[in-house]
Amino acid sequence: MTIPRRLPWLLTISALIILADRFTKVWVENHIPMGGAIPVIPRVLRITHWTNEGAAFSLFAGSASPQLVRWVLVAFALVLALAVLIALVRLGNRFTLTTVALALIFAGALGNVHDRILYGSVVDFIEVHIFTYHWPDFNVADSSVVTGACLLLLDSLLPKKHAATNTELSS
Repeated sequence: MTIPRRLPWLLTISALIILADRFTKVWVENHIPMGGAIPVIPRVLRITHWTNEGAAFSLFAGSASPQLVRWVLVAFALVLALAVLIALVRLGNRFTLTTVALALIFAGALGNVHDRILYGSVVDFIEVHIFTYHWPDFNVADSSVVTGACLLLLDSLLPKKHAATNTELSS
């Protein structure tokens, strides 16, 4: 089996996202006390320090079985990461919106699963306020998954170029 030509580059994108995710989480843990915040853009953006034992938006965080939630989330993320890696291997001969999106989703899944396995929770630190709306705190891995999902959606909405068939060429 040969390695798809672009796969190393796509995995490099994933590795850089994972490194950025780890670096920012460690920085926040070392520089901002739990529950603390540093304003970046007053009333819009703050760097905070919170942990999230649940899924997105702290879903299941208050569960009566936190260890069960933790390991179900770990299992789900690992299955997702494996499926995305398989897709990357199959599609990794070209850079497309789809392959870049998959590289971002792969990185985000691994970034958060690392924290869940080792620490039981993830560090969330980006807090956004838009007018009166407060978006739940998130991190680089979360941003990577959401960006990847948006790119997949965009790619699905764009018109596809179809290869010319022999009948089209002979007309």
